[in-house]
Amino acid sequence: MALQPAAPEHAGEATAAHVPAPGGVQPPTALEDRTQPPAHAVTFNSVLRQPGCILLSTAAVLGRLPLGMVPVAILLDAHSLAVGGVLAALYSITPGVGQPALGRLADRRGIRLPVVAGAAAAATALAVLSLVGSSSGVPAAALIVVAGMACPPIEGSIRTLWPRVMPDAAHVRAACALDSTLQEVVYVLGPVLAISLSVAASPRAVLATAAALTLIGSCAFAAAPACRRWAPTRRTSDWLGPLRPSAMRFLLFAMVFLGGTVGALDVAAVAAAARYDNGWLAGALPAGFALAGLAGGVLFVRYRPRLPRHQELPVAAAAFAVAWLPLVGDVGALTVVLAVLLPGLLFVPLLTLVSLALTDLAPPGTGTEAVGWLSTAIRVGLAAGTALAGHGAGSFGIPLASAAVCAFVLSALSRPARRVWLEDGTK
Repeated sequence: MALQPAAPEHAGEATAAHVPAPGGVQPPTALEDRTQPPAHAVTFNSVLRQPGCILLSTAAVLGRLPLGMVPVAILLDAHSLAVGGVLAALYSITPGVGQPALGRLADRRGIRLPVVAGAAAAATALAVLSLVGSSSGVPAAALIVVAGMACPPIEGSIRTLWPRVMPDAAHVRAACALDSTLQEVVYVLGPVLAISLSVAASPRAVLATAAALTLIGSCAFAAAPACRRWAPTRRTSDWLGPLRPSAMRFLLFAMVFLGGTVGALDVAAVAAAARYDNGWLAGALPAGFALAGLAGGVLFVRYRPRLPRHQELPVAAAAFAVAWLPLVGDVGALTVVLAVLLPGLLFVPLLTLVSLALTDLAPPGTGTEAVGWLSTAIRVGLAAGTALAGHGAGSFGIPLASAAVCAFVLSALSRPARRVWLEDGTK
């Protein structure tokens, strides 16, 4: 979800093999042009040794850590699980509304303004929420909406900066894998910190801490030299922005189903815990999936691609879909735990390849907004997958089906026989 040997200065900037057609329409062969793999594999250590990378990565983790902390704090602070669940879901879905808008502002006015302004608004809302509590009704819901929509666009910004910070395409590829891996850290470490702080102090202390981390991490990110030096790419005004190429829209459509696999997994884990009468499965399966994702990111950077990009992406998606098969059927509790590690292992590599394809397809000067739309698509899928899995009694067939549709769309997107799908509908 590697780049040309000469990486563009900005994410989404055109190269000789990536020149938008008149009117901003992407040529239908955009995914097929990237046929050369990186000259060599690059490790996380070599990425982190690049000037400014440690600061950017550390600040990005701190700024995004509240995304893993706040839903748990809301659940623990609310007067009932039902109310807490609704409010936590509200916080999880609202960044999907705010990220594209803040990303567009970053592409047009620079990264620092939306990152700092978004952090200030989100931190203020979380700080006030820590005072009034999650059980305050409408005020709590309003504060949660503000906190979610104002989440600073760090994810899109850091991926926009990688081609500027990294020396070559192989390092850009590894940097994207590093960031995808660090996102898994956020969703593994965040809940652990939230529960630990809630036990030691209170859920409201978690909300106050999340407010502080949002502000500290985002300001440190905006103060990084790479952010200060970055300038927007001039481009023709287009209200569709990164959504102009049909290939981009199909890619984002596929990501709804990728998000659906993760959303369905959480429900399937609860159902498995009830089916096997082992409560620990409810937490062990999502945790195992996320931890396997960390390992997958580490292994991915050591893999030297031998397939052209337009084959690498659908092959990874197909492998991810097949990896869910062992979970379908009547298997033991321990087998379920071990089986969920395989799709988890493939999740971060697939997400990384998607991110690279997104950068290829985004018209010049729209890279940050494009990542915002990626976040939106995945979050919509998470919500839909959770809802469908609930109606499907928590069957593992739901994530399997969702992953299969994702693989089919990505396969059709990249095949020359489906080239008409990549056109803008004008022919």
